Amino acid sequence: MDLLNTLVDKGLRRELPTREEALAVLATSDDDLLDVVAAAGKVRRQWFGRRVKLNYLVNLKSGLCPEDCSYCSQRLGSKADILKYTWLKPDEASQAAAAGLAGGAKRVCLVASGRGPTDRDVDRVSQTIKAIKEQNEGVEVCACLGLLSDGQAERLREAGADAYNHNLNTSESTYGDITTTHTYADRVDTVRKAHAAGLSACSGLIAGMGESDEDLVDVVFSLRELDPDSVPVNFLIPFEGTPLAKEWNLTPQRCLRILAMVRFVCPDVEVRIAGGREVHLRTMQPLALHLANSIFLGDYLTSEGQAGKADLEMIADAGFEVEGADQVTLPEHRSQAGACGDTGGCHEGGGVCGPAPAVAGEPRTDLVAVRRRGAGTDLAPNA
Repeated sequence: MDLLNTLVDKGLRRELPTREEALAVLATSDDDLLDVVAAAGKVRRQWFGRRVKLNYLVNLKSGLCPEDCSYCSQRLGSKADILKYTWLKPDEASQAAAAGLAGGAKRVCLVASGRGPTDRDVDRVSQTIKAIKEQNEGVEVCACLGLLSDGQAERLREAGADAYNHNLNTSESTYGDITTTHTYADRVDTVRKAHAAGLSACSGLIAGMGESDEDLVDVVFSLRELDPDSVPVNFLIPFEGTPLAKEWNLTPQRCLRILAMVRFVCPDVEVRIAGGREVHLRTMQPLALHLANSIFLGDYLTSEGQAGKADLEMIADAGFEVEGADQVTLPEHRSQAGACGDTGGCHEGGGVCGPAPAVAGEPRTDLVAVRRRGAGTDLAPNA
């Protein structure tokens, strides 16, 4: 296909595709899907080789969020039966992080529900960052605490944070349809605050909320303009008890086309398959490694992921290798320009395989499993 040849050439030159080209990727047929994956895979290997970066989420504070984000099981008014607990102590968070690092993760993403941190919360998270770094030499830490006030990003950086995650989630034109308690501009402002403080900025999207192809392209082009080091791609988990519980709009093929489009638009940026890969990509997850160079290991914020051992086996079986702590994730031209060579992206998602066989075209509601282990419980984490 001339389209794919053009996109590969542009990706190898770090040249931005046109909106029409990005839309054309999403419009390709299933017959052309492997060609699309192969083309985007060339761009992925040019900038990231066959390395896969592992990241590990620690949910510092779960549930009871005052924001009304329709996709989130922790939202105001959520009836989802998730774990709810207040702040983990620094030593508890450090223990949770150690499990993921032992499993092969090189980055820990510290996440807390809420609109944004108070200054006391920043102090608390700063203590947690220091505890993790004291006990795990060389670990990278990303914070994801919501909207930042002036000076908070600088304080997190001083405490040792390497990155800050805050996703745009969807296009500006449709943002008000999913959230009313804050604005798209608020999110952009927080990403810029992280950049300005010298933190490696991370910002991504959620696919599957009923958005159009144009919405997906709009948000990815907006992300390209913000120039984060990492773009996590989340696939909506339709939690029962949330407004989007019935939005089962994704197929594995659709997910692969979305990841390919993101890779073409952001060729030299860390693209992470984040929440929902087990639920929506399912047995096609190994193909997605040809598009993205980063995943989360183990469980997510409020839902379970596949076993950490299964993640490692999948990476090896697909012919990829886990990125080592001594390796810099981003290409040299990006890692030298930014605060650090890596970043993380934090969002909930995931699932474990249920006993029932899938029926083609039928939503796999059996794959949504609420997290009951790890941080905030007495059970061992999945790592």
